[in-house]
Amino acid sequence: MSTTHAPTIAVSVVVPTYCRPVLLERCLEALTIQHFPYGHYGHYEIIVCDDACDAATHRQVQRWRQTLRDGPALHYVAVSATQGPAGARNRGWRHAQGEIIAFTDDDTIPAPDWLAQGVRAMASDIAAVTGVTEMPLPTPPTDYERDAACMTHAEFITANCFVRRRALEDVGGFDTRYTMAWREDSDLHFALLERGHVVRPAPFARVLHPVRSFAFAAGLGMQKKVMFDMLLRRKYPSLYRQHVRAHLPSFYLSITAAFLATLALLAFGAYRIAGLTAAVWLLLSMAFFLRRLRGTRRSMRDIADLMITSLCIPLLSIVWRVVGLFRFHRVSA
Repeated sequence: MSTTHAPTIAVSVVVPTYCRPVLLERCLEALTIQHFPYGHYGHYEIIVCDDACDAATHRQVQRWRQTLRDGPALHYVAVSATQGPAGARNRGWRHAQGEIIAFTDDDTIPAPDWLAQGVRAMASDIAAVTGVTEMPLPTPPTDYERDAACMTHAEFITANCFVRRRALEDVGGFDTRYTMAWREDSDLHFALLERGHVVRPAPFARVLHPVRSFAFAAGLGMQKKVMFDMLLRRKYPSLYRQHVRAHLPSFYLSITAAFLATLALLAFGAYRIAGLTAAVWLLLSMAFFLRRLRGTRRSMRDIADLMITSLCIPLLSIVWRVVGLFRFHRVSA
């Protein structure tokens, strides 16, 4: 009497998602056709972590499961409490069977050899690797698209990384206080480094991250993410100074100070001096606008977007930094 053994899972792919069926479909198509040498490494599985507990997403994953015959196992995990991608990834890797956990996002397209290259880079002394994330831009790009592409230069990015389960267990996984897709990957990176784990690049593990369409003045809503810089800085002050590039805080402070001084002077009836500080605010805002305009697309919509956001982004950025300082002032690692 023969006994059928379940295949050994060498690597588990965790994909957080939130109501993006078209993007998820594209990602799953790329993940299910990986050129992964089963005989050498073992099998792999895909775990979709649905942060919306969406019935349509559940049905979508079930349809994919029905079409897979000899391919990878595919699992659906509902994240009952919406916690953002950090919480969803935690649910995923804790559900996983693999000793290596591969993380990507629902809006990426992993290369056919992505898994094989990532696993190959995971030498026995390495706890985690991060691959190359490509984001092709139109010529010329908008300022928003150019800013979004900065993620491709990050040292460690959860759109393309591989982490050993024991390393995740050692640091406790992702910090769920990062409720937006921002800095949760840097937090994991710093946690690994602080605990003495080795993190290396995997230059041949590549994913494509097409730039998504965006709403008018979308840059304003993005400023809320800066709040989580304060959480990261509070937890890892030394690593933050070493690895995080400051995003014009002094310049933003100058613009904000000129704006607030204008309001205060107007309130006290010092109109002539208020006119001077208002002129400083406008000149600094114009300089910011021109800096962002350089090398970008110049349709009427794009120029209007830049004008509005250039007036508001420095103020909002400082406001959200202050919110973060108060919200996370008692946080420890």
